[in-house]
Amino acid sequence: MDRPGRCLTVRSAQTLSEADRRTVAAWAADCAERTLGLFEAEVPGDDGPRRAIARARAFARGELDVAEEIRRRFDSDGATRSRHSPAAFAAAKAAGQAAAVPHMGAHAFGAAAYAAKAVRLAAPDREDAVAEELCWQLGRITPPVRDALRQLPPVGEHRAGPLGPGLLASGLLGSVIRELQAGLADANRRG
Repeated sequence: MDRPGRCLTVRSAQTLSEADRRTVAAWAADCAERTLGLFEAEVPGDDGPRRAIARARAFARGELDVAEEIRRRFDSDGATRSRHSPAAFAAAKAAGQAAAVPHMGAHAFGAAAYAAKAVRLAAPDREDAVAEELCWQLGRITPPVRDALRQLPPVGEHRAGPLGPGLLASGLLGSVIRELQAGLADANRRG
């Protein structure tokens, strides 16, 4: 505590400012929405992932309150591994990550990574599926989104949070995020 009755606020490097979270939420929603069809084709009656993406977009437009969206991040909006194919599950996780951006900006990378994973799982015979998805994702990054995302620590090098040494830092998800972060650095050198 910094004074009696007041708590000291400690902000994670993965949080980003509210303005930056709103900026990256739209990009995260775009990434997740690209794979939404994989989920909806398999589970047409479950609109949880679509609602999660809509919430991310509404947050980006300033229509939703940060505190309320943080409370909602634990809502069960969709898929369980036992009910859906791995591709549909990854697409639902992409939507969930996009909806978690109000809580922490680093979830934007999670949305992109799960979307790329969904594409790969849906087309296991296409070696270039992830590379094409990454190219599309990088092409959708505007200068304000790039500036916000570049504030985030490299995946796997921060001790906690979404970009810490956990799930998003390993396997295909970690590879995708590393590629995105490298693409951001390349874009900065070019322009």
